[in-house]
Amino acid sequence: MLVDFDTLPDESRVWIYQSNRSFTEDEIEEIKSRLDTFIKNWTAHGKDLESGYKIVYKRFIVIALNQSLNIATGCSIDASVRFIQDLENKYNVDLMDKMNVSYKQGEFVAYKSLVDFKKMAKERAIGKKTIVFNNLVTNIAEFKENWEVPASESWHSRFLN
Repeated sequence: MLVDFDTLPDESRVWIYQSNRSFTEDEIEEIKSRLDTFIKNWTAHGKDLESGYKIVYKRFIVIALNQSLNIATGCSIDASVRFIQDLENKYNVDLMDKMNVSYKQGEFVAYKSLVDFKKMAKERAIGKKTIVFNNLVTNIAEFKENWEVPASESWHSRFLN
């Protein structure tokens, strides 16, 4: 059951998929249409899953699920992973690789491999105040408070001097 992301409770589970490139406006419209269809039909053991999504900075797909109504099961999570993999194939993007880092350079969102990010930290090209995206957040409350944070307040801090 598709609902507005902003109406979901703070405890709702989130999954964040970061793209290795920005989506075009046309791609975003197509992806929204595909997400609408997927979420309207997303179920767990025949029960609707109250879910919503956001596309943020033309680069992040954030899907949220109100688990107080129905919990995602292995099969429903597998379905969402297959859906994301289909998007990867259709738009020739990488959405599933967790070994990459996105961070802000002014208003621009940069995307680097973890190896390159570590190198940049060592060279002090990025620092404690660099805004990073902590895609390990697990619910909407954490998404609101701890997704976009200075590197010093994230797991990324281990790479900073």
